[in-house]
Amino acid sequence: MTSEADLRSVRRLVGILQSHRTQIVHAQKGKARTLAMIASLFVRIPVLVLNRGVSFPLDPLNRLGYTTRRVTAIVAVCDSIKQGLIKQGVPAEKIEVIYSGTDTACFHPGVDGSGIRRELGLGPHEFLITQIGTRSWKGNDDVLDAVAKVTPRLPRARVLFVGARGGKAQALQAQAAARGIAGAVSVFPYREDIPEILAASAVTVDASYEGLGLTGTLRESLAVGTPVIGTDIEGNPEIVLHGHTGLLVPPRDPGALADALLAIATDPERAKAMGRAGRALVEAKFSTAVKVERTEALYRRLLARRPA
Repeated sequence: MTSEADLRSVRRLVGILQSHRTQIVHAQKGKARTLAMIASLFVRIPVLVLNRGVSFPLDPLNRLGYTTRRVTAIVAVCDSIKQGLIKQGVPAEKIEVIYSGTDTACFHPGVDGSGIRRELGLGPHEFLITQIGTRSWKGNDDVLDAVAKVTPRLPRARVLFVGARGGKAQALQAQAAARGIAGAVSVFPYREDIPEILAASAVTVDASYEGLGLTGTLRESLAVGTPVIGTDIEGNPEIVLHGHTGLLVPPRDPGALADALLAIATDPERAKAMGRAGRALVEAKFSTAVKVERTEALYRRLLARRPA
């Protein structure tokens, strides 16, 4: 699917739907949503489900796509996104909240993060702060500001950014140098050993200030038993129960983030308890198994409502 106007993909999609007599199409992203909507002009789709995992406002074209009668249901990855869609005119009865799932067989407290710490040259006493994701709204600069505030009181603090593309790694290192903490900052590009990275960390941070739904790395971190700090916006409070599974801070507030980092670093027993509570919560509500069960149940209900 090269673009939202990829008519070749539409033609192929129509052929797939016709040959398999497909009953349900579930479009996960914007490009897939648009192509599925175009395909539905040429072939009947009994049940068309759209996913919504971000909280950016709908533009007029997107709003039309979410409200049209050809869309049977919308899956929101957290209740916050559902409420945002309702405020933008999407009928509440069309929206089902199904939390994004984490593979608890892959992300679990038994994951060994020692190899990551060796790769970073860290001993057992360094306090490793990890943020995964380096997009503009992720608040990486707020994390750097917070770490700069923390290091005078916590000289063993280190921060790791994961997923830097292109020149982003150099930009982060330059920003760290400008704050006088270049030696405390490491940057990884694309990695596939995320469970090990999270297990190696003392705390996982998400400092996003817009656009997020339910931050995946917070779920995954709690699944391995590593405590988390997240901004108090959108779906984060649905998994980061303040003081129980992690700590919440206001967005764009490096001072509050620094205080939260110090709270985790200076009370390791409380941090471990929050990690354990987070793992239990992920197993109960945010696992892949729970997501699959709820998604299949939704499909069956939607099919049962359609004419034969």
